[in-house]
Amino acid sequence: MPKSAPEPIGAFRNVRRSGNLLFVSGQGPVQSDGTLLRGKVGDDVTAEEAREHSELVAVNILTALRSHCGSLDEVGGAVKLLGLVNATPDFERHPFVIDGASELLRKVFGENGVHSRSAFGVGSLPNRITVEIEAIFELADPVA
Repeated sequence: MPKSAPEPIGAFRNVRRSGNLLFVSGQGPVQSDGTLLRGKVGDDVTAEEAREHSELVAVNILTALRSHCGSLDEVGGAVKLLGLVNATPDFERHPFVIDGASELLRKVFGENGVHSRSAFGVGSLPNRITVEIEAIFELADPVA
């Protein structure tokens, strides 16, 4: 996992806490060296490649959470994901692509990583990235 989350590209923060919830701003497929994974899914990027990009986005989401909380031990699990796929108009496998992130979160948090979700295609994303995912997590219950 990268040491720190990618810096936001606008006037927002990566994570914002409200009550017992952690709202993670849309993260993209940014490799640890800063390289963005770009392209149009269904054209120059396959669904399988985009699924791997989605898994990388989940890693970046977890890194943002760790940076905000100090440790993933503070995170109780995933509540909701919104996955956007930069896809051609005829591409239909958006859920398959976003499953890359969903499966990783289940591996990390077990049943607490299984979340509600929406996944759909868009005509473009910032910097021509392939996938963007925003997420809502809940804090872990404090040990009594």
